[in-house]
Amino acid sequence: MTSLIMIIMVFFWLLLIFYSALTISGVWYRITFKDAPKPGSYPSVALLIPAHNEGIVIEDTLRAMGRLDYKGKLDVYLLDDNSKDETAAIAQEFAEVFSRIHYIPVPPGSPSGKSRVLNYGLSISESDYFIVFDADNEPEPDAVDKLVRAALAEKDAAGAVGYVKTKNAHTNTLTRMIALEFQVFQLLMQCGRWKVFKLGSLAGTNMLLKRSVLEQLGGYDVFALAEDAELTVRLTAEGYTLPVVPSSRTWEQEPERVKTFIKQRTRWLTGNIYLLEKSLMDLSHWKGKTFFLSLQHVLTYLVFVLVLLFSDVFFIMSLAGFELPNMDAPLLMLWFMSYIVYTSQLLSALVVDRNVSLKNVFFVFIMYFTYAQLFIILLIRSFTVYIWSRIRGKTIAWDKTKRFKGIG
Repeated sequence: MTSLIMIIMVFFWLLLIFYSALTISGVWYRITFKDAPKPGSYPSVALLIPAHNEGIVIEDTLRAMGRLDYKGKLDVYLLDDNSKDETAAIAQEFAEVFSRIHYIPVPPGSPSGKSRVLNYGLSISESDYFIVFDADNEPEPDAVDKLVRAALAEKDAAGAVGYVKTKNAHTNTLTRMIALEFQVFQLLMQCGRWKVFKLGSLAGTNMLLKRSVLEQLGGYDVFALAEDAELTVRLTAEGYTLPVVPSSRTWEQEPERVKTFIKQRTRWLTGNIYLLEKSLMDLSHWKGKTFFLSLQHVLTYLVFVLVLLFSDVFFIMSLAGFELPNMDAPLLMLWFMSYIVYTSQLLSALVVDRNVSLKNVFFVFIMYFTYAQLFIILLIRSFTVYIWSRIRGKTIAWDKTKRFKGIG
């Protein structure tokens, strides 16, 4: 027992050092970042918006698309995936007013989901590059311009990835914590990976890709629920890069109810379990730079949660007075350091993002005890869903995230 705990602690300390290094590198990249120079000519871009019953948010989204400032040819395609609400009517009204906006009904097909819709959008459009935005996104006017400039300036770039901000962050405690998480794991860790390893990771939205590269790879994997992570691994395995552009920002709505959050993140985590299984069958996912991506998926979606659970168990046992194995290093240090590193990452993100406030700092200090613990539930739930689907031999259906009115 003591030997096992020692092994776990050594691995844990290595994990802490790794994430601490990424945090420091991410902070340095953020404060020294400069946008790429403007090119002599701009390539054509197709902007794809997969949509299914998005009537609550689609008007604000399309207004934001109409404000985009891009000097090259830009066409916006609203890809309507069998919506039953007012999505079609709203999109058609915008298409009549804005020449760059096109309403495209997507034919029925299976499996359902974002990947199939994006593949269809690529088949009916023509452009040098394409960019994906979720149906609740409001990109800033220069978001597309900055991604294109970065992709053109970086050698072997398959595209570029921007920053995802939370537009309903102040709605309640959950949305505020999601916003803080995004500042760390959707950007700070991204910037750190790019600074250290020249590795970028697609975020599912506000991401630019070269059409010819995706055609070379055979398009999106229609069975991937985490299509962004799956495509990132394939791109990296082929030697392509994805520069991270923190100045290219889009604002999106996040779940305002725990039930909605659990459903959304179960889909994300289940998609990453699919990717882990796929990576175990493909050795190219463990060669060169791709190794670090595959390793980080294991660390983020499996090891982090297990370490979190392990530290919780020993912390509770210590408080309850159970006799723990005698060791030179105190076991409580395991829990204490995990809390310190987790909290330091969040505080660093607040400072770099210029989002420091008394309320945000308070939430940072309690997130380890509250928000982070939800991922233990998510891991158990996701593995149960995935294993059960494999036993039955059925494809897991795409689960759309519920939208809310009254965005703050």
